[in-house]
Amino acid sequence: MSFCTHVGWSVPSEQGEKMPDESQTDPREQPPAVLFPAAQRFKRSSAAFLNPVLQNSLEDVVLLYEFLLAELDIDKGQRISIKDEELASLRKAAEFDTICNEIIPKSITEIRRLSSRLSSYPRVLKKEDFERTVLTMVYTAYRAAQSQGHQKDTWAESFVNLYKALKNDLMLPYNKQPS
Repeated sequence: MSFCTHVGWSVPSEQGEKMPDESQTDPREQPPAVLFPAAQRFKRSSAAFLNPVLQNSLEDVVLLYEFLLAELDIDKGQRISIKDEELASLRKAAEFDTICNEIIPKSITEIRRLSSRLSSYPRVLKKEDFERTVLTMVYTAYRAAQSQGHQKDTWAESFVNLYKALKNDLMLPYNKQPS
């Protein structure tokens, strides 16, 4: 299945089928805004997208939980790393590093922008977007814990907004009105 087919975009067939004119398409049918633009960049060393996903199996979920429990180190440049050397040496740890340091937003402005996009997201999140939002929440909680005064309140508010967006995403299938 191609990327375009997966996200519901139509592509011209080899028989010469034409793409619909943009003026004839319903704007509500357009794909939603990209939640994590950094994941859409190309890797420096290849033509592949920088789009890793940690959770492809139950074992991966358990490993992610271990990464988070093993304690993370966040340096002054806001780079996130796993303190446990054995865990940090795993192949999945490299993907975790890429997601945490190349993809998830780190500034309060970027996190607020993500929260805003999530609050108006029209459908259930893809697993990679859900995973990245959870990791953004972890980072936001860390920043709230390390901040004081007004900054602490700002980070805490962002954490709550991300939580609400994830809760809404989890409840979306149950909130649909019968037609």
